Amino acid sequence: MDRGTDRAEQGTASEPAEPGRVPLAVVVVDRDGLVSHWSRGARRLFGTPKEEAIGRTALDLLPVSGALPEEQDTSYDAFDGLGPDLESSLDGGLSYPAAGRARLTAPGDGRVDVLWWAYPLVGPGPERLLVLAADAEGLRAGDGTFERIAPGFALHTDFPGSEDLARRLPEILPSMSVGESARIVGQILELGYPILEFSQNDRVPVTPDWGVARRAERKARRERAARALAAGEPVPEELRDEGEDLEYAAVRERLEFLNEVSGRIGTSLDLSRTIIEVSRAVVPRFTDVAGTYLREQVVAGEEFADGVPDTTTMWHRVAVEHTDEPGRWDDVVPVGEAMPFPAHTPFFQCMTSGEPVLVPRISEEMGHAIAAQFEKRDIRPLITGRSMLVVPLKARNVVLGFMILLRHPERPVFNDMDRVTGAELAARAGLVLDNARMYTFQENVAETLQDSMLPHIPPRMAGCDIATRYLPGTQLGRVGGDWFDAVKLHGGRTAFVVGDVMGHGLNSAAMMGQLRTAVQTMAGLDLPPAQLLRNLDDLAQRLGDTYLATCLYAVYDPIAGELHLANAGHIPPVLVRAGDGRSELLDLPTGAPIGVGGVPFEAVRVRVEPGDRLVMCTDGLVEVRGEDIGVGLATLCESAAHPAASMDDACDTIIRALNTRGGRKDDVALLMVRLGGIEPDDVAEWRLALDPAEVGRARAAVREQLHEWGLAKLVAHAELMAGELVTNAVRHSHARPVELRLVRGDTLLCEVDDDDHELPTLLSAGPLDEAGRGLRVVSTLSREWGTSRTKAGKTVWFELTLPRR
Repeated sequence: MDRGTDRAEQGTASEPAEPGRVPLAVVVVDRDGLVSHWSRGARRLFGTPKEEAIGRTALDLLPVSGALPEEQDTSYDAFDGLGPDLESSLDGGLSYPAAGRARLTAPGDGRVDVLWWAYPLVGPGPERLLVLAADAEGLRAGDGTFERIAPGFALHTDFPGSEDLARRLPEILPSMSVGESARIVGQILELGYPILEFSQNDRVPVTPDWGVARRAERKARRERAARALAAGEPVPEELRDEGEDLEYAAVRERLEFLNEVSGRIGTSLDLSRTIIEVSRAVVPRFTDVAGTYLREQVVAGEEFADGVPDTTTMWHRVAVEHTDEPGRWDDVVPVGEAMPFPAHTPFFQCMTSGEPVLVPRISEEMGHAIAAQFEKRDIRPLITGRSMLVVPLKARNVVLGFMILLRHPERPVFNDMDRVTGAELAARAGLVLDNARMYTFQENVAETLQDSMLPHIPPRMAGCDIATRYLPGTQLGRVGGDWFDAVKLHGGRTAFVVGDVMGHGLNSAAMMGQLRTAVQTMAGLDLPPAQLLRNLDDLAQRLGDTYLATCLYAVYDPIAGELHLANAGHIPPVLVRAGDGRSELLDLPTGAPIGVGGVPFEAVRVRVEPGDRLVMCTDGLVEVRGEDIGVGLATLCESAAHPAASMDDACDTIIRALNTRGGRKDDVALLMVRLGGIEPDDVAEWRLALDPAEVGRARAAVREQLHEWGLAKLVAHAELMAGELVTNAVRHSHARPVELRLVRGDTLLCEVDDDDHELPTLLSAGPLDEAGRGLRVVSTLSREWGTSRTKAGKTVWFELTLPRR
């Protein structure tokens, strides 16, 4: 490092800067985020010796705050935040240069306001980032008249010195080969060298030993070259370099704009937010008005047929961004309107060709033709005389929509370079929109799939009230393997199940659907809980070795006041006692998960009282990474016992208590049941001998009991159907007496048991057929009916809706 460089780096934080020359701290960060070069200026500015800085993490040594505190000096008030903060650059999250400022605690008791620039470095070398920093207070000390000090980048400024930068910058970089130095210098010249903006018209480059040129003379030369280029005249020889610089600057400006737009759009996969980002990215820098139209199917998240759009294609206006006075466009071209476009319009030409359409000025005639599409609205004052560029929003050769860009008459018209810029802008925006569209479509598919797989359980079943909740995994999409269900059984009983397929995503959801269907089928056969889990385990092994799931199965008998439960590797349920409000985890034999095979399952019976509550959930609710599951289970017991006005409120209390702890990534299924029971006075039972004469006795007993319950309106149908079922039972029973039971709950339930294992079927009885008429009558008159096997034989039942009181 020579003396010039040494002088440039020895400026302290308190020294004023000489005009055109600013002391710099120079830091190089390698691909592991470690400091590989730490200049003398860095030591003076940040207060860390070189020997302590080399090899340390850059984030530990450099300020990372992108904003200053509120008590900042007024000279910073105009700063609008150039680029992201330094932390993003240090983390390797940026592929373009960034600039900003930060405040850090200086050695001693003071604070230092730092201006910084970060250059990403690419290539085969180990260097990943070059950071330059300067003391803002030291700059201000030289001249207190600045209105603003802001760091930035300049590809072309009013200063000569590119050759000086190429000559001087390698001297302050770490020792490396000539080729490596040239590579880094080339990247900085390509990305833009650092500048300080003291006001809107006064820019000073920040490089060691750079002098300030005579800006007035240089500005005049550029203006002469610009006038020649604008008039289409040849640029004089003495101004040729200026003309080439202007053309190059225009190209670079367009590239900077496209890079800026690319960084501002696509921050979300939400379609609506993406549309707003695209619209706001081009107004007002590129255009004064931007109207975005999308295909109807794109807005709806649906697929559409291949092929070129036609005059029947409906286009939704999804955004209108402009610099006109507020509300000027709202009534004439409201967002949300859908319309087709005739073939003679430039919009139709754009959407069918997939290429931009440039109209330098909208004439009166064209303005009238465009306005003809808007019934009872005159759009001509808004568009006539303006320059228009229509660009297609397309991805994968499919036109998703288009943007109508308009400039005010006093602004330069769109030109061919704008057409190219607009096409590139639309291509990038179209790809972002297509990604958002596909994500929205997949989200809709996942949501539809999940909703179709989750049961729609009524809030009230025989002797119990039910409430459920399902929460998808926060980072794993809306589809998962957790499920719950409630299955109606004969005898007024209800089966409850909660399960969790191991894994996430569509595969787990598909497995869950199969296992849930199997549970419903086996529950309908009234298999005991342990036997049901045994059969489900056998099924999972036949389906494949990837089928693993936990499952908790419980049968509630509201007449007996009993729960019959079996567990397959699931977390235990919580029972909240109505009497004292005490909650407890039920101690069940755990069992192995479904699909392990070869492990027995055991069932237990638990006495319950009316008003008790049963809470069943999956482990996603109580399990948090890094925390013992016992903490979650204890919180579950505590929150389940909390008094609540309704079942829904009780569920919400549990969710709030457990879902706000953070760290949850798994699905959550929650099922809560208030066990209301059925009073003995609402149950009537009779034993009937195997004698056809008992049919008349059965009808009389039903008639008398319904009158006693005040259900006289149901007598005619109930005694007729009960007589048909008893007739069949007496005819087919072998030895055991027939049992008849009536249960008054939310409905009137009638059951007939016999010892014949053959289930009756509904037949198509003809006018002269004697068989099959009984079940046909039951099927026609009842609200619901069914059959199921029992240990001793079978049960045939029907329900009738209770009359309104």
